[in-house]
Amino acid sequence: MILSIPSSSTATSFASAIFPRVSASRFSCSVNSACGGVSRRRSFFCASKLRGMEDLLDEKKSSSTSSGAAAAAVASSSTSDFDQRDVVPARAFDARSEQDLLLGIRKEAEAGRLPRNVAEAMEELYQNYRNAVFMSEHPEAKETVLSNMAVALERIFMDVRDPFEFAAHHEAIREPFDYYINSYVGNISIFSEIEKKIQQGENVILISNHQTEADPAVIALLLETTHPHLAEDLIYVAGDRVITDPLSKPFSMGRNLLCVYSKKHMNDDPELIDMKKKANTKSLKEMAFLLRSGSKIIWIAPSGGRDRPDPVSKEFYPAPFDLSSIDNMRRLTEHAGKPGHLYPLAILCHDIMPPPVEVEKEIGEKRVVAFHGVGMSIASKISYHEIASAFEDSEEAKKAYAQSLYSSVSEQYKVLKSAIHGKQGTKASTPTVSLSQPWQ
Repeated sequence: MILSIPSSSTATSFASAIFPRVSASRFSCSVNSACGGVSRRRSFFCASKLRGMEDLLDEKKSSSTSSGAAAAAVASSSTSDFDQRDVVPARAFDARSEQDLLLGIRKEAEAGRLPRNVAEAMEELYQNYRNAVFMSEHPEAKETVLSNMAVALERIFMDVRDPFEFAAHHEAIREPFDYYINSYVGNISIFSEIEKKIQQGENVILISNHQTEADPAVIALLLETTHPHLAEDLIYVAGDRVITDPLSKPFSMGRNLLCVYSKKHMNDDPELIDMKKKANTKSLKEMAFLLRSGSKIIWIAPSGGRDRPDPVSKEFYPAPFDLSSIDNMRRLTEHAGKPGHLYPLAILCHDIMPPPVEVEKEIGEKRVVAFHGVGMSIASKISYHEIASAFEDSEEAKKAYAQSLYSSVSEQYKVLKSAIHGKQGTKASTPTVSLSQPWQ
């Protein structure tokens, strides 16, 4: 989810983000994002493209049932049916101040309607988000934090009370909140090429590294101003964490997802291994069906999880790709009966919400939100058959193909790092990676 507020900070090359709100008509100039965003000297803060807290509250006041309209809208767009008698009362967090909001969370926990660990995580998310927004030094930061977080936390609470169930292929929900967000992008020519292929009925797979739970928001923001349909239609291959963690689910509901269980968590619970494998098989069949219909764009991180910092240098680098994941995507694309293409995509956004240093088994990690630049780069498609023609051994060809994709992502990542962390901006461009700010 994403909203925006004006920022007094200097623009970085690409983005820096974190949550707020602004109309698309006011977009231009400099960029700052923490989950992504754009506007004339604006910082961006992860939340959704909401109709406005005031409108939402007015609707709730006039509703004859607590959150009937919201529940009905969600139910009509998903497989989850709300029992209106059990829906969260209107304005569960009737917050006119930070104290009201935090007190509301604590009261729900004390009443047993909110698990204490979730309540603690909600408070922690609020504090981290508030601190990040305040870094913008905008005079309306306080009001923005309260408005955005009152809505976000209530959505989390509503899902705890009546959990939403994700299908193997989840289609983005646009009501009662439009989770589709404002965004911007670089490397515009290649995305224009991709858009034409999609319009011609062809399929595109984005082979990418993965840095934060906010990656889909960052990608959508980087695409929205020039290629809004790509941003809206993009399907993300998502792990089970973002569709089960209470703090992630409301944000995930607004994305098109293919839900899978990551290899990193496949053996966390031996009793669930068979169930997870069956679920993954179902998702692969769903993906094959989607590709056969054509005109699909799918994002996948073959590493199977988020990039982690090097234990010595503490620097982030794209995690190694899993060979079998890339080969599966290649074969699914080739057997779809439609032309398909694999493009290497690099994303740098770990600063906005760094993952835990190590992979955690338990659901409920800490979210530390920060204000920082982000970036994305895409390179030309890479053909398996062109690479395989140089090898007699098919296994060696598969390895070379996977390495070629990974090398491209890593090289692009270095350029983004120079532009953002090295503060070189567009001067960090190379003959193969041309950096730009297409929102200007």
